Amino acid sequence: MTPAADDTDARISAFIRDPYPTLARIRAAAAVSALEYENGLPAWILTRYHDVAAALKDPRFGQDVRRTQAIADRRARGVTLGSDVVHMLNSDPPDHTRLRRLIQSVFTRRRVETMRPMVRRVAGDLLDGLRPRERFDVVLDFAFPLPIMIICTLLGFPPEDRHSYRAWSTAILTHGGDTSFEEATTEMNDYLRELMAARRAAPKDDILTELVRACDRRELTEQEVFSMVFLLLIGGHETTVNLLGTATLALLHHPDQLAWLRAHPEAMPMAVDEFLRYESPVSMATLRFTKEPVTVDGVEIPADELVLVSLGAANRDPDRFPEPDRLILERNDPGHLAFGQGLHRCLGAFLGKLESEVALCGLLDRFPHIEPAADEKTLPWRNTIMLRGLESLPVSVHG
Repeated sequence: MTPAADDTDARISAFIRDPYPTLARIRAAAAVSALEYENGLPAWILTRYHDVAAALKDPRFGQDVRRTQAIADRRARGVTLGSDVVHMLNSDPPDHTRLRRLIQSVFTRRRVETMRPMVRRVAGDLLDGLRPRERFDVVLDFAFPLPIMIICTLLGFPPEDRHSYRAWSTAILTHGGDTSFEEATTEMNDYLRELMAARRAAPKDDILTELVRACDRRELTEQEVFSMVFLLLIGGHETTVNLLGTATLALLHHPDQLAWLRAHPEAMPMAVDEFLRYESPVSMATLRFTKEPVTVDGVEIPADELVLVSLGAANRDPDRFPEPDRLILERNDPGHLAFGQGLHRCLGAFLGKLESEVALCGLLDRFPHIEPAADEKTLPWRNTIMLRGLESLPVSVHG
């Protein structure tokens, strides 16, 4: 490896550990900046709250991954954006409208609220298993199994296979894993094909059965079923895992805020909004492209340019949030962009918030004394600029 490559790797590693100083410099320098995204792929980045909020709702910024991949192919070699996995998050209307309509009723605020007893039961069982231990890993032992078991229940997936789901998710969303993107998607599709055959033989009251029926009515292709399940399974647990890990770490960093939250457990919904702002689980929104020239704060981005929209930077914009780098659980400002906005606002936002509120309340209630059990400098972060989450968070508990 050349010294230049060593230097690049070091910068990327530092950014993954703490992206906010770099994002702050980019945000202060200009409304729109040019950078290299991956393998020398040129892209633009938006970091200011006003611009990010506007871009999330602007139909001139497209998200069709097939067109995004075509643009990338003309600019750089070896960039794989997952154009064979087309789902709601990386498609534009009318495909996006058709796909979202099929599933959105499951995740309304009212439907999600009926899931509260199930979420409490799953969280309680996990915490019961941890209670006799003096040390455990918040991410591996609690933050990961909770949302994966919930989404498995909704989809009708065997929860005992959850470590396979996590391995596929890691391969698809991050870099440096043991399994490649192509291997993970192939394994996952083969697995789904078997489950779909089982549902045709014996339907159940779950999302997968409904998707199979839609496929048989030709409302969805088989590949669209695969992609829909891919999005629900991976998106349905990744963000909550990330949020629970970073929220716990933030509380350990801010003992005054931890003490305040213990004294005001009824404020957990407000606190979760602050956790979402402070450490956005999705730091960078899905890669976009300009359908036509777009002017942002006097800077014209030409047509057919790739654009990164930084939710993490926007949520720490000092022009929108006073003292943005401080965790202030009494902030009472739900204006963060962690779930996006517009057509692509996170479908599972209500479920993710419910899971996080129940999980954090349970964790603080069961363990009155919780401390970090590892040097923060050694904590492993998800190896991707798109997500903001810990791989592991060991803690010790006593009393």
